[in-house]
Amino acid sequence: MKPSSKNPFLLPALIVGLALLPAGLVTAQTFTNLHSFTGDTDGAYPQSVILSGNILYGTADGGGSYGSSGFGSGAVFAINADGTGFTNLHTFTTNTGYPTYINSDGANPGSRLILSGNTLYGTARSGGTGGAGTIFAVNTDGTGFTNLHSFAAPSGPLYTNSDGADPVAGLILSGNILYGTAEYGGSSGSGTVFAVNTDGTGFTNLYNFTATSGAYPSINGDGAVPVGDLILSGNTLYGTTYGGGSSGSGTVFSLSLPPPPLTITPSGTNVILTWPTYAPEVTLQSTTNLVSPAGWNTVSPASAVVSGLNTVTNPISDTQRFYRLSQ
Repeated sequence: MKPSSKNPFLLPALIVGLALLPAGLVTAQTFTNLHSFTGDTDGAYPQSVILSGNILYGTADGGGSYGSSGFGSGAVFAINADGTGFTNLHTFTTNTGYPTYINSDGANPGSRLILSGNTLYGTARSGGTGGAGTIFAVNTDGTGFTNLHSFAAPSGPLYTNSDGADPVAGLILSGNILYGTAEYGGSSGSGTVFAVNTDGTGFTNLYNFTATSGAYPSINGDGAVPVGDLILSGNTLYGTTYGGGSSGSGTVFSLSLPPPPLTITPSGTNVILTWPTYAPEVTLQSTTNLVSPAGWNTVSPASAVVSGLNTVTNPISDTQRFYRLSQ
């Protein structure tokens, strides 16, 4: 008889191996439905959530107290990680409907929120005074809702305007500046990259994507329809566009933030120095002599944001003084 080739030690070894597996790998996972949206007072069609401590914060594209069956303008909500304590933090107001979709605060918030301190920031892709969406802020307890910026009403067949339209991506925050994208609008209707202070001042259109060829495959040099979230590294923003580019299939892009211009304005016995807030990592310096080595020193006091601009007021002295922004 042919001897068996089976290893008599194999079965015990397998049993020992299974016994050594972590319990979590052989135990069924537990799925929990934390909340089912009704399409009415709590919202409908939730888009994303973020977690802070044991609380989830998110946006619902439709529903809210002003709508039923998911046809409202949307909501911002909070819910504990165990499913308790669902709270509608803000319901977006009813808009005028097709074709303008105008209201006071925005409509259809589909983006990921960001949290700084006790304030949530986000975008709504329609509504606002121009019907082209808004940038908003609301406290985590539902108080203090603020429409930071309403995008201007687009015009013409290319859907163009000065600042962008339909912001669907989430925002990013650096210092006190929010950066984001609008998928349409701008000078060519292909979308924009923008910045705005957290108090709503200093809105800046940083970049207009260029016009596409129109006919399929709708090509251009830089991309079109930026719908993805940005990231910021140093002084450079990185992002993607859904369309455009050399084949019409989208692009990955970088955008170096431009050096902010410094404006010097005499005012009585003082000189007022101002520069935009979109470049947070700059320092105002001065020297009395441009001959090398110049010996630049940081100006005191530190800047404060006034009317959307970084502002420093210095007294005028008998000694000539030169100023620069250093990064």
